[in-house]
Amino acid sequence: MITCANCGKAEEDDDRNNTLKACTACNLVKYCSRECQIAHRPLHKKECKKRAAEIYDEKLFKQPPPLDDCQICFIRLPSLEYAQTYQPCCGKMFCDGCLHAVKAMDGIDKCPFCRIPMPKKVDEAIARYRKRMELGDANAIYNLGYFYAEGRHGLTQDYTKAFEYYHRAGDLGSSEAVTNIAVAYYYGRGVERDVKKARQYWEKAAMMGNVNARHSIGYEEEEARNISRAMKHYMIAARDGSERSIKCILDLYSKGHVTKEEYENALRAYQDYVAEIKTIQRDDAATSKNEKYY
Repeated sequence: MITCANCGKAEEDDDRNNTLKACTACNLVKYCSRECQIAHRPLHKKECKKRAAEIYDEKLFKQPPPLDDCQICFIRLPSLEYAQTYQPCCGKMFCDGCLHAVKAMDGIDKCPFCRIPMPKKVDEAIARYRKRMELGDANAIYNLGYFYAEGRHGLTQDYTKAFEYYHRAGDLGSSEAVTNIAVAYYYGRGVERDVKKARQYWEKAAMMGNVNARHSIGYEEEEARNISRAMKHYMIAARDGSERSIKCILDLYSKGHVTKEEYENALRAYQDYVAEIKTIQRDDAATSKNEKYY
């Protein structure tokens, strides 16, 4: 029989007014009223905090789903941002391999999906982003925020406005925007510097699948000498294509902090990622720009 953790009152399934409510933080105990929960708090606090931390870590260290596929070649998008491109004409995301193939075939830069040429004037490009923003497009809002932060495409650099746009995009599901909120808090760009809040947003972005945020948390844990937690983050990032995390794991291995088996597991995970995303078109695109995408 389930009873209130404070007064012992039993839960009666046939009486909706007497249904016990679980502690939302830990879900370990139930109470018949708010008053009982408050009264029992001194006895329950330590156990509650411990279990709540365990629940949070279960979410934090869960491998997030991979990025969506490129909407032309239907192969998983690379995790590096500069190896994928958002098109504000149609609001779709493509790998640079497909963009490069279209340019090689048609001789000009075009959207691979709707075949609209890339705008030649800055004002036209910004107008496309603003049109998509009006439709609630998270990627368009994030990009506009980034342009304000960097002072690009004719926009005056404005960290405060960028921060506002990042929040709007983050609320709509942009992990890149949430990552940039963390960066803003960490460096005090457009907002008062707050390292604790930066960490919270990095963790949120990591759980959303952002590999850069995941690596950043791992690095912070390593700096704090929490090697076990750092390795967990680095491993998740390695599976999602973070070469930086692989290098950090190698460094930890060279210093004797992780085993050879742990390093080899991370390297295999990274190589599996590369095998999944690597294509001839993407290689050609990277070569033409003298860049890499893994």
